[in-house]
Amino acid sequence: MHPRGGPGPEVVPQGAVDPGQGLQRVDPAAFADAVLAVAELIPAGHVLTYGDVAELLRCGGPRQVGRALSRSTRRVPWWRVLRAGGHPPRGLELQARSHYDEEGTALSVPSGPSGPAGDGEYRVDLTRAHWWPSDAEQSFVAELGASLRHAGQEGGSPLRSR
Repeated sequence: MHPRGGPGPEVVPQGAVDPGQGLQRVDPAAFADAVLAVAELIPAGHVLTYGDVAELLRCGGPRQVGRALSRSTRRVPWWRVLRAGGHPPRGLELQARSHYDEEGTALSVPSGPSGPAGDGEYRVDLTRAHWWPSDAEQSFVAELGASLRHAGQEGGSPLRSR
């Protein structure tokens, strides 16, 4: 569960423009379910960026992914999805750090003249911690994304029945 909660806004995915059709509408609850399903695939000690998740789903963008995670009430490893450059979610650096330390996630901690930086001043080392799904996992995620886009055309919510 992401430490923040609340309802999510309607998702209009980036790149979901069908020429002559306009923007597709995607059910925000179904989009959030898809984002959470991807987060649950990420193994301990590894991460994806918000943009990676949107790319895998071929739906939404980094902001929509971050919003879906931030408003979730479901227990998922939210700390494994982070901002570009390896930065943990804003305002949650200390909470995320404890998870990274527990899981052995590779970090880059700057040091200054007086020694290492504080607990909130770090980044995940994407060179070592970045993860990408297997072919089977990519197929699963591609199906989730396709069902979102299809339901957006049909007006349904594909993930609600799972």
